[in-house]
Amino acid sequence: MTHPDFNLAAAARQEMVDHGFHPDFPAGASQQLASIALHLEPGLRDLTGLLWSSIDNDESRDLDQIEFAERTAAGTRILVAIADVDSAVAQGSPIDLHAHSETTTVYTGIRTFPMLPEHLSTDLTSLNENQDRAAIVIEMTVDAGGNIHAETVYRALVRNRAQLTYSAVGAWLEGKGAAPAKVAASTGLQAQLKLQDQAAQALREARHKLGALNFDRQELQTVVVDGKVEGVTARESNRAAHLIEDFMIGANEVMARTLRDARVSSIRRVVKAPERWARMVELARTYGETLPPDPDPAALNAVLMHRKQADPVHFPDVSLAILKLMGPGEYVLMRPGDEEQGHFGLAAHDYTHSTAPNRRFADLVTQRLLKALDAKAGAPYTDEELDAIAQNCTLKEDAARKVERAMTKRIAAVALQRRVGQVFSAVVTGVTQKGVFVRIVDPPVEGRVMSGEQGLDVGDRVHVTLTGADPVRGFIDFRRNA
Repeated sequence: MTHPDFNLAAAARQEMVDHGFHPDFPAGASQQLASIALHLEPGLRDLTGLLWSSIDNDESRDLDQIEFAERTAAGTRILVAIADVDSAVAQGSPIDLHAHSETTTVYTGIRTFPMLPEHLSTDLTSLNENQDRAAIVIEMTVDAGGNIHAETVYRALVRNRAQLTYSAVGAWLEGKGAAPAKVAASTGLQAQLKLQDQAAQALREARHKLGALNFDRQELQTVVVDGKVEGVTARESNRAAHLIEDFMIGANEVMARTLRDARVSSIRRVVKAPERWARMVELARTYGETLPPDPDPAALNAVLMHRKQADPVHFPDVSLAILKLMGPGEYVLMRPGDEEQGHFGLAAHDYTHSTAPNRRFADLVTQRLLKALDAKAGAPYTDEELDAIAQNCTLKEDAARKVERAMTKRIAAVALQRRVGQVFSAVVTGVTQKGVFVRIVDPPVEGRVMSGEQGLDVGDRVHVTLTGADPVRGFIDFRRNA
């Protein structure tokens, strides 16, 4: 059982410190925060009259983006407005230097460690409902074939008319639930969301034809009652989540092309061709599928789509194995004239991160590059500075994953303590010098195989028995069944 003095929130803070984060804001940040007031720059294009809405997680309070769509003769005109965080956070200020160091908000399931003070990220720089806010607007037209054209980026004044959630909107779009109250009360909003959904599906279909990979990713959600962990569940994706994902991918591509065409240096988000492609070929063969000898995203996506249709129950296992074999992405400096490295998983040649400046420093940097370009001002960062930022963002993103993984195991261990001795279906997610790791299906948590692990590799499906769950050390131990 859990030690009576064990504190999950304290453990999360210690994990942050152990992985190089500074969970407390510096002294100067408080003084700066007290001096920041909401100031809407005069002369911005006024788009507050449009029927903007946001869709995010049920618990989200830092709203980075809102969306709007309208039909045109050329297709569906999509507008994605991104919170203008730079207008409140001066470059080189104490808050900015802290964000520069941390680079990302870290979500531990029991406590969130924000990159920016909450008064900013959930208020002054959040696109909150019925509040006028400055924003960077990424505009694009999506034709019937899912192609993007007539793209442009500019600054504007916006107002979120409806803060919505993935769970409620997704169920409605899929015909599995009634419209959320705000949607039910507005025929205009109903039409708006359905139009966005149609455009998003066209974007997704076009990306899949180019080889973008179709995954079913399960995120773990902590069930907390009266401050205590009562269990863990899988947060399933749905049509509303896909809608936002597709719009954000499109917006990030437009932003990357805008900076490239202006011949300014920027930070790109890249995922290189998988080094363990041979294992992917072998894994596909175990399912009766065939992949070519060299990395080919279109061929890999065809296999994924076929597996999803043939065996939807176990498709999340296949998705997880492929994701692990692909490896993580990274941030890199992109200078004018440099060869595009691209994003293997998205089949995108031009891709950056720009749509979450409240939560990712790379996005705030991209915002500043765009604003300097718009103002015809000098570059806010040198190439050397951008390269150093890109490297730090990659390192801290990896560290954040480790913190979140460690806390996921601790939280899961609390939830699984009563289930020691039970048998679970699992998929092998990692084979390292530290051991063999599997992820069980229900609830979808990871642990180490302590016996019977010989001969296992990523993607293998096995049955395991839970032999131990230790929240203090974050250990979840299994035994492979014969």
